[in-house]
Amino acid sequence: MDKYFQLLILCVFVFISCDRDTGSLTIPIDHQEEVEDVVESGDERYLTGDSDYIFDQQKLLTFELLIPIVNYEIINSDPAAEEYVEGRLVFEGDTIGPIGIRYKGSIGAFVNCVSGNNWANPSGHKTCTKLSMKLKMNWEDSDAQFYGLKKLQFHSMNLDDSQMRDRLGYWLFREMGVAAPRCVHARLMINGEYVGLFSLVEQIDGRFTRQNWDDGKGNLYKEVWPLDSDGNVQNPSNYLDALKTNEDENPSVDMISNFATEIKNADDNQLVEIVEKWMDTDAIISYVVVDRTIRHDDGPFHWYCNGNSCSPHNFYWYENPTENKLHLIPWDLDNAFENIISANNSVTNIPDEWGEISNNCNPFSDGFFGLSQKSAVCDKLVLAWTKFDEEFSQKKKEFVEGPLSESSIEMKLQEWETQISQATLEADDLHADAISFNQWNNSLLQLRDQLEFARLN
Repeated sequence: MDKYFQLLILCVFVFISCDRDTGSLTIPIDHQEEVEDVVESGDERYLTGDSDYIFDQQKLLTFELLIPIVNYEIINSDPAAEEYVEGRLVFEGDTIGPIGIRYKGSIGAFVNCVSGNNWANPSGHKTCTKLSMKLKMNWEDSDAQFYGLKKLQFHSMNLDDSQMRDRLGYWLFREMGVAAPRCVHARLMINGEYVGLFSLVEQIDGRFTRQNWDDGKGNLYKEVWPLDSDGNVQNPSNYLDALKTNEDENPSVDMISNFATEIKNADDNQLVEIVEKWMDTDAIISYVVVDRTIRHDDGPFHWYCNGNSCSPHNFYWYENPTENKLHLIPWDLDNAFENIISANNSVTNIPDEWGEISNNCNPFSDGFFGLSQKSAVCDKLVLAWTKFDEEFSQKKKEFVEGPLSESSIEMKLQEWETQISQATLEADDLHADAISFNQWNNSLLQLRDQLEFARLN
C-alpha cells in the first residue's frame, strides 16, 4: 500500500491532520484541549521573572500561540478589525492562558496583506503569512502578568526587508537618553507552524512609565498633540480620549493643557524659556536629532492633512507629575531610515529640512500619490524646538561620533544578523511570501549605505 495512503488512513483513525508534503502529524487546535491545559516541563518563571528576560538582547526567543480553529478563522477573516479572540501561549515549557490574541497595526501594517482593494482603508481577509499581533496576557485576570508584562506586541516587519529598523531605531533613541521601548527579534509559531521572524516591541503603558521615570504614575497620552492644526489648545476631551493610563480616574489634564496654552500665547522670544520650563531639553533635543537623522518620517514631524485639518501620529506624551515635565516618546519605526538618501517611500516622505517652511504654512501635496501635508515648523511647539541651534549641533555631533558611528553600528548589526540569520532562512524555506535570504542581505547593505550617508550629512 502507498505509504502516503497508509499515513492518511492512520490520520483518519486518530482524528489528527497530516502535512502532505512532510508526512508529519499535526494535532488540530480544536482537538488540543488536553495539550493546552498541560504545563509540560516549565517552572512557571513567567509569574515572578521580570521583563529584562524577554528583552534580553543576547537571546532569540520562540513564542508559540495555540488558537482554536474557529477563533483563528475569525481574526483571519478580518484582521483590520483588530478583534481579540481567546487562545494560549506556549513559552519555554509553560502553557499560559487563556490570553487575548488579535492582529494589530495602522494602514501600513495591512498593505498587500488583506484582500480589500483600498490600501488606505484596509479590509478583507488575511492574505500574508505574517501580520503584526498583540497578546493580552491579562485577558481574564486584570492583574495577570508575563515576566511583569501585561501585553506583548509582535511587529511583522513586512515593509522592512532589512528586519532591523524597529530594533535599531529604538536602540539609537535609548542610547541617546530618550525614553523609548525596548525591542528584540522573536520567532513566532501558530498552531505548530513557524510563521516567521518578528520584532517584539515593548508596550508603552503604565508599566513602561514606571520603569522609565521615578514617578511613573502620571498621564500617558497617545497621538494627541498639545496644539491642534490651527494652533489652538486642544479641547480637554481630546486629551482625555487619548489617555493610556489613569483612564478610569477622570484625571486632570491641566499639565498638558497649561503647557499648550503657554506655547500658544508666547511670542517667539519666549518659546525657548517655556520649553525649558516644561520639558527636559536634553532629552527633547536628543529626540529631534535621532528622529531627523534616521528619518522617522512617519512620526510626529509629519503633519498629514485632510483638507485643512492636519495632525501628526506615532508618538506618546508622558506627564511626570513630580518634575512637572512632559516627555515625548517615539513609536512605530518600521518606516524609519528608508528616506535618508532619497524619497524611497513617497507616502511618508517629509520634503522639508528641519525648520523649513513650505507653501507659506498651507497644506501642500507631495510624492507619487500627491498626499497632503503641512510643514511641521508651522506648529509653535516644533518652532520652539528649532530655536535650540547650538544644542542641536552638539547633540548631532555626540550622536554621529557615538551610537551612530560605524564601529558602534557595525557591532550591533553583526550581532543581530548572526542572531536572526537562521530564523530568516527557515522562513524563506517555508513560506513563498517570506523575504528571501538574498533579499535580506541586499537590504542590509542598503541600510548600511543609508547610515553612512546620515553620518556624513
